[in-house]
Amino acid sequence: MSCAQCRGIEDMFGDRMARRQLRHYRRKGPGRATRVLLDAIPDASVAGGTFIDIGGGIGAIQHELIARGASRGTSADASPAYLAAARSEAEARGYADRMLYVEGDFVREANKVGAADIVTLDRVVCCYPDMPALLGASAERARRTLGLIFPRGTRFMRFGVAVVNFLQRLRRHPFRVYVHDPAEIEAVLARHGLSRSYLRDGIVWRVLVVGRDGQLLD
Repeated sequence: MSCAQCRGIEDMFGDRMARRQLRHYRRKGPGRATRVLLDAIPDASVAGGTFIDIGGGIGAIQHELIARGASRGTSADASPAYLAAARSEAEARGYADRMLYVEGDFVREANKVGAADIVTLDRVVCCYPDMPALLGASAERARRTLGLIFPRGTRFMRFGVAVVNFLQRLRRHPFRVYVHDPAEIEAVLARHGLSRSYLRDGIVWRVLVVGRDGQLLD
């Protein structure tokens, strides 16, 4: 990920947005697509297991997995504000000592993180220009299950993202959004021994859960 994109993430997902999203989570819980992803992660992977939440924002997935019985986890994010919000909520819930917090570009920081039973990327792939590198680093650390949410590769989505990026250029803001080919996403995961166990499309987002070949996930 370029330095410009990192700066854009820090600016776009700053303290104000982190506070707003944390307040919303406390009132209403995870968003719809995130709930779908959480429901699709097998209980067998969660109970007593470990997780890595990449680009986890204010920590919605982390808080829910711990509540479902996960033993410990890693929160990795390029936004310092989001990482601080996730940590503060974990402290309030009494489990921050069971978390590792990693700030920065996950592809560059992945060597600081060991393997885990579950790896999640909730609307993170669309913020990363080099999708194969991000998913490769993520898949290498997934012992059992990997779940992700990313934009559907429809013409409507591609047009919408092109408009967003055009407006960003007019504003001279460095953050960009990416719509990667869904078939190529699954192909990258397959090259790392992960195959589809769950797929659901919404209007905007695709929820995909994959697991190790030959492993029963439900």
